[in-house]
Amino acid sequence: MSVKHDKGHEAGATHDFHGGICGCCGPSATRGMSGAEVDLAIEQRGERLTRLDEVRGDDVDHLLSARSRRGFLKAGGLFGALAAAAPVLSRARAEGNGGYSLFQQGGGRVHVVESSYETTKWGIFDSNLPDIVQIESGDVVSYPNTWSHFLNDLQPGMPIEEIARLRLAHPGVGPHSIIGPVGVRDAEPGDVLEIQYLRVRPTDWAVCFNNPGALGTGALPDAFPQGQAKYFDLDTANNTSEFAPGIQLRLAPFQGTMGVAPANGVFPTPPGHAYGVISSVPPGQHAGNVDCREAGEGSRLFVPVFQRGGKIFTGDSHALQGDGEVTLTAMETAMKEIRVRVILHKQVALAWPMHETPDAWIVHGTNPDLDIAFRIALLNAIDFLEARAGLTRLDAYALCSLAVSFRVTQVVNGQKGIYGVIPKRIFHPQLRAAMGVI
Repeated sequence: MSVKHDKGHEAGATHDFHGGICGCCGPSATRGMSGAEVDLAIEQRGERLTRLDEVRGDDVDHLLSARSRRGFLKAGGLFGALAAAAPVLSRARAEGNGGYSLFQQGGGRVHVVESSYETTKWGIFDSNLPDIVQIESGDVVSYPNTWSHFLNDLQPGMPIEEIARLRLAHPGVGPHSIIGPVGVRDAEPGDVLEIQYLRVRPTDWAVCFNNPGALGTGALPDAFPQGQAKYFDLDTANNTSEFAPGIQLRLAPFQGTMGVAPANGVFPTPPGHAYGVISSVPPGQHAGNVDCREAGEGSRLFVPVFQRGGKIFTGDSHALQGDGEVTLTAMETAMKEIRVRVILHKQVALAWPMHETPDAWIVHGTNPDLDIAFRIALLNAIDFLEARAGLTRLDAYALCSLAVSFRVTQVVNGQKGIYGVIPKRIFHPQLRAAMGVI
């Protein structure tokens, strides 16, 4: 098996803290300081915090404890960090300090799952496969050097005619190179897996293509019968790519596909495959090919478990995508590394996947009918606001109309997608700190 294990924290993420972050500002260290001096010390500690590869909940709590003496909210755990440390951390995000996440938790082993013909399948989620590796709650999975589409056959310069030929040669399944399954010990139907995106680093090239119209893919196949494959060089140091002279795009990499094995029978079995196999194309309650552009580094995905062990699958790496993904593809790429931490939450009532970013909670709905997908996402937003913000159902409906933005993830995967963005900034810090998906 192409799997490696490391003990403890991932490389470069183990730090020794004594009496606070880097030992400099525990409760005793700020005794006797003026209010301005305390604020300066707190900001300095917050800046150090944002430069670490890993932010641990207890480290952030030390930050909050010191601030609480100046009248700031002291809420427990990482939601307290979001409420009280947001100004410092938000500034660090704006300045592009990568390699950390507001939502990480320490501990656990690191499992390295390399892409190979043993670990990676062409365009399917196969729940019949044995787990590549079984992990514990809190463990980290690193996926280095992931493959491009068609089991890494898609490379810079491949003409659209060859891309179309490969797609036609594999009917009923996706083009994606899907890694999995990764099993989670003790995960059972009715549980929820929290997948924290610790690191999302693309390679140096990408492609956006639309197949020839005869294949019937994309939003406008009839309007573009000729097809096209447009390749890009990615400047990963500056996080940009030139689309054309005078047009520069800022990269926002994410995994288009991350999910679990769905309940058997929800999706049809592709031709020539066994029961328990589904195409990687349609998203659903199992998440999968959700194509949510907000789900980058520093975000987390909550997804309900439908089969024993959860069985995590991933693939379809994107360097950038607009809402809708109208040609069929985003900036399709591969990853130098995807690194996630997986947390198991036992017996949590969550019917549909949700994302959380530092700035928002995100609900989803998918269906072949875009109107029904919207209705599902809206009802999921109402459910969340009623349960977590304590609103009446009517008030939750009204707030969705005033403050929640509903957008199209994609219209090209059979199951069309809607996502609703619930901004955190509208909630008082005390209420925001008490809210959460779980």
